[in-house]
Amino acid sequence: MAQALEAGFARSTHSYHVKAGNWLREHRGIYRLRKYPVTENAHLVLWSLWSRNLRGRPQGVYSHSTVLSFHDLSDANPSRLHMTVPPGFRRNSAIPPVLVLHKALLTPREIQRERGFSLTTVMRAILDCSSSGDTDRGMLEDALESGLKRGLVTRAELKRAVHRDDLTPAMKEMLEQA
Repeated sequence: MAQALEAGFARSTHSYHVKAGNWLREHRGIYRLRKYPVTENAHLVLWSLWSRNLRGRPQGVYSHSTVLSFHDLSDANPSRLHMTVPPGFRRNSAIPPVLVLHKALLTPREIQRERGFSLTTVMRAILDCSSSGDTDRGMLEDALESGLKRGLVTRAELKRAVHRDDLTPAMKEMLEQA
């Protein structure tokens, strides 16, 4: 509603536009314009909007295997979307089954902005996948190698990551060999 008001729609016309089919309900409180083209990543925009705080700012940042899949860095095709939210994140409704929420504080350098949503950096996603234990070592090695070759992981990120205290011995070894 806040976005509709900002765009010049009167509050009183909301139900009219829904009934007339001009606005399509995507999820509770989230609508899209019928005639506006649907983008390839519309589902990522939708769940980013779902994660908004009371001020209307999205709190969720896609992470873990979702980031690796987004950048085509792994063969994994996760059935659920992984999203990292701040530790104090709260919703009055149930978490949609398509989402897996992880709670952590992300630094600005660990976040990349796309059109309508945010992702963690590839390096952060690799570290998250390693610490969660839901991705095998071979897949992480391939993602790291491809990320370095394609410029999605920088040497500076690699150097910072090697010095983290929360690395598993296997992950530390992998980073040192990269």
